[in-house]
Amino acid sequence: MPNIITKFERAKPEDVAALAKFGSATVHEAQGRLGALSPRLKPVDRDMKICGPAFTVLGAPRDNLMLQLAIEYAQEGDVIIMSAGEYEDAGCFGDVLGNACVAKGIAGVIVDTGVRDTQMLIELGLPVFSLSVCIKGTVKETLGQTGVDIVIGGELVHPGDVLCGDADGLVVVRKEAAAEVARLSQEREDIETDLIAKYKAGRTVIDLCGLEPVLKAKGLTTDL
Repeated sequence: MPNIITKFERAKPEDVAALAKFGSATVHEAQGRLGALSPRLKPVDRDMKICGPAFTVLGAPRDNLMLQLAIEYAQEGDVIIMSAGEYEDAGCFGDVLGNACVAKGIAGVIVDTGVRDTQMLIELGLPVFSLSVCIKGTVKETLGQTGVDIVIGGELVHPGDVLCGDADGLVVVRKEAAAEVARLSQEREDIETDLIAKYKAGRTVIDLCGLEPVLKAKGLTTDL
């Protein structure tokens, strides 16, 4: 089998654009509380947001050879996501590779290992999510694969699935479900906007969340 697979079905650009409007928590809730990657994976800057089809990479701990090859072969708009054994004690990605990604039009990078040169990555504006920040370098020795199913952050990610992320975390959406999840995300946002307006108008949490019968059944008492 080839080490590099680039030809796989990606989520439709219009579906990616529709999902990009929503926060990761909204998308996670809208698809039935599914798809959340480990909360240990966080952006190097809380203002970073990511959304795009997954260019999946299977790498090795303390080795960034496959990450470099992924930058070479990924398409514009792809999110490079590499599973490398949850090895925190190495910085496999920094400002040099970050500039290579920007030049290629890569939408962002997710790795379950460390990154470095974070201040320069923030200034570059490339969304980068990682397990840690670590100054220790890596080698370029071990071949892996791209364009294959990977497990990262406790979730299965297929090539071409949509990765959505922000300061709250990361969520994966199956490419075939992307349009429907975007629709459900909009419905959820509309409901929440209505709830916020009602709270501002004086309605209460117990009232709007229907908590009175629940609390009564549980025997809650107050001194009011």
